[in-house]
Parts: sequence; structure tokens; C-alpha cells
Amino acid sequence: MTLAQRPIRVLIAKPGLDGHDRGARIVARALRDAGMEVIYTGLRQTAEMIVAAALQEDVDAVGLSVLSGAHVHHFQAVRSLLDAQGASDVLLFGGGIIPAADLPVLKELGVAAVFTPGGSSQDPVNWLRQAVAEKRRAEEFQEEP
Repeated sequence: MTLAQRPIRVLIAKPGLDGHDRGARIVARALRDAGMEVIYTGLRQTAEMIVAAALQEDVDAVGLSVLSGAHVHHFQAVRSLLDAQGASDVLLFGGGIIPAADLPVLKELGVAAVFTPGGSSQDPVNWLRQAVAEKRRAEEFQEEP
């Protein structure tokens, strides 16, 4: 199976002490129903736990669900650890209660996409398909002699 044929692998995580995971479960189910392999780590994950699972599972992307208001901290911690572990190619995206004013900050930190309440569960599905396809094309191009 070539890289392009491999199912998209996504890790969905709830960092910090936020105990509400309905949105994360809805997104995880939509991704799974779209044919993606989804690993849901559950509630109260640390950045270290999330990155360790992402590396172990060899995921294409990590999605964080943050409702606590600590989104900048959590996204920054996960992105920094992914980069430090040589996994800067892993796409980082997320959703939750995130003020529009914080979106440019998150983008600057390396968060590729943010999905907020009111959107369709198909939005992350469509985005992941496109973003992972682009990432894989770039990786295949780099591997050619």
C-alpha cells in the first residue's frame, strides 16, 4: 500500500482539565464514518501524553478539543513537543470555544485549522482530506531522487 492509499490516521485529544467531550466525540465519529482511522485518547490528557500517543500511532494529524479557555497554552505545548520529537509534519488542528481574536495567534503557533461551534462536522473531514493529500504529495515529491 502506498502512502497515498493509506487511510488517514487522526488522533483526537482533550487536553487539560476540561471534562466535556461531546464535540470531540462527534468529530471523531464523523472522521471515522468518512473512512479515517481515529484514535481518541479521552479526557484530561497532558501535552506529553498526546504527543506520545501521536508518535506511537504514526498519525497524520492531531486534533485538540479545548473548551476551557486555555487553548493557546495547549496548542503551543503540543506543537512544541511534536516539533521537538521530529514530528513537525504532523498536522495540528482543533476546535472548541476559541475567540476569533485568538485565531491568528494559533495560526502563528502552527495550528493548521480551527473549527468552532456552528460549523458542520463535515468541515474537519473535508479539510483533513485536502490537507493530508497535500502533505502526502509533498512527502512523495521529497522522496523522489
